[in-house]
Amino acid sequence: MTVDYEKLGNVGIITINRPEARNAVSSAVAQGIESAIDQIEADDEVWVGILTGAKTEKGYIFCAGADLKQMATDPGGMSTAKGGFGGFVQRERTKPIIAAVDGPALAGGTELVLAADLVVASKTAVFGVPEVKRNLVAAAGGLFRLPRKLPRNIAMELVLTGRLDFPAERAYEFGWVNRLCEEGEALETAKALAAEITANAPLAVRESRKIVLEATDQPDDIGWKLSGDGIVKMFGTEDFAEGLNAFIEKRPPEWKGR
Repeated sequence: MTVDYEKLGNVGIITINRPEARNAVSSAVAQGIESAIDQIEADDEVWVGILTGAKTEKGYIFCAGADLKQMATDPGGMSTAKGGFGGFVQRERTKPIIAAVDGPALAGGTELVLAADLVVASKTAVFGVPEVKRNLVAAAGGLFRLPRKLPRNIAMELVLTGRLDFPAERAYEFGWVNRLCEEGEALETAKALAAEITANAPLAVRESRKIVLEATDQPDDIGWKLSGDGIVKMFGTEDFAEGLNAFIEKRPPEWKGR
């Protein structure tokens, strides 16, 4: 298996498992990630996903990007119809995904991270978009998502130099990385972050995520409309009454996702 999927309570964990190829994205990896996202989206018991990479014999690595050997003969093979590169970067989703990054996330690996909703990274994690070093363009979202996460000149430097050593600690300082941890602890730290999210009402989490993505950088009137529509949706759910009753009765809520 090139991609492993594990369900842990209300969390679905996707692991890129090609350690012999530094977890590079191949056709099988792209199809495996897409299949795992399909399972997360279809399963009412899964509220949050985590995307990570298997440890290799030489240490931790999230993803080395596209499989360049396959790219030489099948450049489109690392994409899927629904998800684009890696079966993920263009995928329409309703549920939040946390990238758990231990070790390098380079080229397409950085672009997988950029497509996630939240990022946990160890202090040994590094990012980079080195496509210009191979007469390529970072076509999986890096050229427009990176300047949204970092100051434009910093993003421009990474894109034009192709440097491979942008550290997680600096990404954390700029707010791209949500949680910084020690080497080997990215997955457990991501699980802890997921637990904070799954303590909340899943329908409200999904609707709030949707509004943040759609309303950010839009005029206020769009934000007001989306927020108003979102709260009206919550009024008609079972979990709306449960949230109020749990508060009144001074007990933890028991969310049903309905």
